[in-house]
Amino acid sequence: MSTFNDREKGFEKKFERDQEAIFKVNARRNKLLGAWAAEKLGLAGDEAEVYAKSVVVADFEKPGDDDVLQKVVADLSAKGVATSAADVRKQMDMLLAVAREQIAKQA
Repeated sequence: MSTFNDREKGFEKKFERDQEAIFKVNARRNKLLGAWAAEKLGLAGDEAEVYAKSVVVADFEKPGDDDVLQKVVADLSAKGVATSAADVRKQMDMLLAVAREQIAKQA
């Protein structure tokens, strides 16, 4: 019985580590996306950093990536930056790979 319990605890720990890694990768991707959008919006320095953080925070509004996508598209559109949801989604996908690499290097 002890072996079963040890195995179960091992699976729980792995699941916990995997979820933490996913969270870190998504947060990093969102920050990178925020930096990309900040550049498009003409923001620099502290303003760009604050904006990038606001994109990270936007991900906590509802499950999934749609809240981040909607925020960035709305912000870019409000400033007259020509872009589409497909363009932002493509950037998100590309930055997800970059974020995975960056987080893997930290581990």
